[in-house]
Order: sequence, then structure tokens, then C-alpha cells
Amino acid sequence: MKVLVVGGEGQLGSTISELSASCGFAEFRVTRMEELDLSSEKNVKNFMSSVDFDYVVNCAAYTAVDKAETERETARTINALAPGWIARYAKENGAGIIHISTDYVFGGNANTPLAPDMPTAPSSVYGATKLEGEKLVAEANPRHLIIRTSWLYSRYGNNFVKTMLRLAGEREELSVVYDQVGAPTYADDLAGAILKILEVGSHNDKAFIPGIYHYSNLGVCSWYDFARAIFTFAGRNTRVKPILSAEYKTAATRPSFSVLDSSSIRKTYNIEIPYWTDSLKKCLEAFGEIGC
Repeated sequence: MKVLVVGGEGQLGSTISELSASCGFAEFRVTRMEELDLSSEKNVKNFMSSVDFDYVVNCAAYTAVDKAETERETARTINALAPGWIARYAKENGAGIIHISTDYVFGGNANTPLAPDMPTAPSSVYGATKLEGEKLVAEANPRHLIIRTSWLYSRYGNNFVKTMLRLAGEREELSVVYDQVGAPTYADDLAGAILKILEVGSHNDKAFIPGIYHYSNLGVCSWYDFARAIFTFAGRNTRVKPILSAEYKTAATRPSFSVLDSSSIRKTYNIEIPYWTDSLKKCLEAFGEIGC
């Protein structure tokens, strides 16, 4: 089996690239921005018609949430139109697609974990473009599997964990919002789940069950709780001050509640999902912040 990974320079794509090196069930090709320009359908068509693959994993996204408020067309091209093109030409190749989406498709007004079939109501351009991307993928390719995730962090790229560790070296006290609640997702765990789904599909194509799924680490926390856990596990003495979202102005509105219900992906693909604090410790060990 051959797998094409689009968006190999991001957090998740980089992690899949690393972990797939030890996978024996498939051959992986990971794309970089310079070889696959997602700004036009022609570019996507030409590239995808030149490579051979059975599944494509689309990790590419415009993730500058605040900049998306003013760079709407760019965000829409990368987050909505390009995934639709990728899904369409995957179908023409007879291939299935795993497309990565986000908790930002929800409005944040719920008070119970969000199931995949719950109503969406994005409150930002980023969320709206990602939701449109989901719809275009589903319309273009019946063999689609859409995975929404939240609060992604990893050893690669820029993320909350890296930012907190950097700021801890610069300041004695940090202010972090406590009225936005969700669940962190360690990219290693999500990548592992994707690889398991692909392995299942490699043995039995009918076991690749289309639909929308959610994946985040188990448990619930606020960004304030997340920051405190980072510093506690890393042995940092940085003080964390809880503040309201209203005190931390951003161009794009963040969901106040985006706890994802990951039970469907667990049951369908028999995937074990770690608790968020356990995965955070593993990431910090990889950073050399705590002893293994």
C-alpha cells in the first residue's frame, strides 16, 4: 500500500513522517510546500496525477487563526478549496482520504463533550473555512475520513507547550485564560491513530469506514490548567495568573468549550487514547524537560 501525506512540514505531518519510517505495512511519501503548491487546482491536479497512492492524508492547513480574519481568501484556498481538490483527485486515483479538521468548527457554547454529529457553528474565519473544507472533501470523495482534533502540540513547529517553556525562561509570571476549556492533543498520539487506521485499511479496504470522527487526548482542562501542568511537570517555578478571555484580546474568537467526544474513533478502530497529562509528560521527556 502507498500513502501520500500532504502538509509534511506541519506538526502532524512531521510526526507522521517520523513515525511512518518504522511502519512495515505501507510506503509513505510526504510532500513539502515546494513540491505541492496548494494555491491552485491545476497545481494539485498535476502533482496528484504524477504520483501513485492508495490513500492520502491531508495535514495541510492555514492555521494562523487571527491572521485568517484579514487573509480570508488565502485561508479559504488552503483550508477549503485545496482539500476539495485533493479529495477529488484522490477519488480519480481510486484512493481514499483522511482529512484533518478542527474543534473550531463548533461555536463553543456546549457544556457536554462534542460528538461528531453535533451542530456546527464556527465563530471565526478559520473555523468557517475548515468547516467548508470538510463539506467539500465529503462531496468530492465518498471514501473520506475526517478527523477533528483540538489543541495540538508536538516536538515540531510552534505550539502552546513550546511557547510556555520559552516564556518561562523570560518571565516570572504569565497570564493565561481559564475560561476556555478543551483537551490537548499530542501529535504522536494522533499520528499513531492515523497509522493504525491506515494499517486496518491495508488489510481490509472495507474496514476503512467513512465519516467524521473526533480525536483528542482524554480528560478536560483550561489553557490555565494546561500551562500549570507544563510548569509542574517540567519543574519550573513560573507563576501562572488566571485571566478571562475578555482580558486577552484576539482578532478571532476562540471556542469557550471545545471538549471533543472521541468515543466513535475508539470503538470503530479499537484505538487506545491516553490521558492528556500522561501524553504531556511524554512530550516533555522528549524535550529533555523531565527525566525519562
